[in-house]
Amino acid sequence: MTDRKGRHAPNRLRFCALAIVLLAASSWSGWAHAQEAPISDPQIPESTAPVSAETTESVATPCVPQPPLVRLQDYDGPLAKTVGLFSRKLDLKAVSPPQGQPGVTLCSLHLDSKFLLFVRDTFEPVTFAAAGFGAGIDQAYNRDPSFGRGAAGYGKRFGAEFADQASFKFFKDFAYPAIFSEDPRYYRLVHGSGRRRLLHAVDHAFLAHRDNGAVMFNASEWLGTASEVALSNVYHPGNERGFGPAAEQVSYNVLEDIGFDILREFWPEISHKLKLPFRDEPAPGKQGSPS
Repeated sequence: MTDRKGRHAPNRLRFCALAIVLLAASSWSGWAHAQEAPISDPQIPESTAPVSAETTESVATPCVPQPPLVRLQDYDGPLAKTVGLFSRKLDLKAVSPPQGQPGVTLCSLHLDSKFLLFVRDTFEPVTFAAAGFGAGIDQAYNRDPSFGRGAAGYGKRFGAEFADQASFKFFKDFAYPAIFSEDPRYYRLVHGSGRRRLLHAVDHAFLAHRDNGAVMFNASEWLGTASEVALSNVYHPGNERGFGPAAEQVSYNVLEDIGFDILREFWPEISHKLKLPFRDEPAPGKQGSPS
């Protein structure tokens, strides 16, 4: 969904987009509960082994799988397909821990599931649309002038934009989560005041969950972004080189991710208000496998 770039000029569009996301999320934060409800960090199931005098037996903590994505046909309002695709893209990496079910947790992602998440996140139609939009902006400002103009130049810019997004998703959704045993998903807080939920979303840029449920530094966010920015210099000849421009671009991209995590946190209220499909609360009578 995000428009990954390995350069930093001009940044006005990026700040405007981020400001719109933050403003929208803040306006919806009033929908949160007035009283904060205590919530523990979601724990990924672990095996326990109670020992008796006669036998030792492994017992797995029960877990529930991540709900399927909504189907496009679950929403038939204005701009149905566009809204449905955006909703699916936003919910792809957002989950809500089980509520009101003591002893039940959300199942962790295995290595193959992390790879599948990377593939789905990369090849969602919204990713191609974002790459096309970014390529159009690059064409208009003649970034990477060695790509040339016209259809051929646009095609090269589109390829570079898509490579930016695919490489970032590979590093953040699969490679670094696999290396550090990190869960790449965003865990909604759901309950609590608007301020608490807002801070929870911002904290995700720095704190994530391991596969076993423990809290850890969000290595995939920072290392994934830094790796993508460094790699983009290979196929973006117009990039500014050096530590300063790279650090600045990493900061912009992390701020952009924070904006979308805020949107993910308040998406339940937004979707309910606008009567949009929402993965954790499928419409009655419309259960089924996602399209």
